[in-house]
Amino acid sequence: MKIKSWNVNGIRSVAKKGFENWFGDAKADVVCLQEIKATPEQLDESLLHPKKYHSIWHPAEKPGYSGTVIYSKEEPTDVRVGIGVPEIDREGRILIAEFKNKGMNLAVINAYFPNSQREHARLPYKLEFCDAMLKLTNKYVKKGTNVVLCGDYNIAHEEIDLKNPKSNHDNAGFLPEERAWMTKFLKAGYVDTFRHFEKGPGHYTWWSYRPGVRAKNVGWRIDYHCVNEDFLDRVKVAKIHPTVMGSDHCPIELTLKS
Repeated sequence: MKIKSWNVNGIRSVAKKGFENWFGDAKADVVCLQEIKATPEQLDESLLHPKKYHSIWHPAEKPGYSGTVIYSKEEPTDVRVGIGVPEIDREGRILIAEFKNKGMNLAVINAYFPNSQREHARLPYKLEFCDAMLKLTNKYVKKGTNVVLCGDYNIAHEEIDLKNPKSNHDNAGFLPEERAWMTKFLKAGYVDTFRHFEKGPGHYTWWSYRPGVRAKNVGWRIDYHCVNEDFLDRVKVAKIHPTVMGSDHCPIELTLKS
């Protein structure tokens, strides 16, 4: 089972930059997109059901903002749109698809974590979201369902996860409170799958649009596939695809053993 995740920074925008070809080449079983910035009513069939995949949508109430979608080859056995917390759900930040066939007992959680913003204006909201996410994943694990939490966490966990850590200690995405939550999350029984396989520096998933930044690989690793520890033995591959263009983020990939 191959699960790909990508913050596309506008699905209609990335559709003009080769998304359909990327989707076909990806050959994924599940594709999770964040920051779609659109409602299903605004999209044609090529984006509603690319390659005839099933899709579930969670657009934000605010037009042109946030939102998530999950595409899957097989129809999920159960879906959940949001988590029942109005201030989170109105921004379309969480979608869940469960798969319980072919030996799987898995919840794929597609998450678009909030940005704390300049002056840390949304840090309290970000931490509320993070705490709700940990409760959600723990709930699934407690009832015996494995978890893949994928998406844009908007957190670079350690100094190795961004090019210039010393100059970013007071910037959104690398704040002590955000990093502390990530540490807490991993200590609660979850694994950062990419870092499990790759211990070295220079691997990023987001770059500023400023000229030359991406070419020089001055980036941040803020997109993740995390799994519960008991599911780690099913993880075969965790990759970043930095050469895929179309957004300020690049896609990430998780492959599970059959």
